[in-house]
Amino acid sequence: MLPCYCPSCKAQLKVKSLKCENCETEVMGNYELPILALLSTEEQDFILKFVKHSGSLKEMANQLRLSYPTVRNLLDEIIEKIKSYEK
Repeated sequence: MLPCYCPSCKAQLKVKSLKCENCETEVMGNYELPILALLSTEEQDFILKFVKHSGSLKEMANQLRLSYPTVRNLLDEIIEKIKSYEK
């Protein structure tokens, strides 16, 4: 998983450079990480499953073998986390 927070002070990391392994071109700057990259691996997996199931919480509940309200709560928690990153 991509490190998103400083191991020393826990501040959010930013991307400083990107490099093409094919031609060695390097792009330098100070870029924010995408919001989805800040989510945990489990939360990212949930979002991928959500998209693959066309946003059907009912289908996700069946696949995950969880109740619909539990899956709804998981989604609501991720939504709140995303909203907190946007501030």
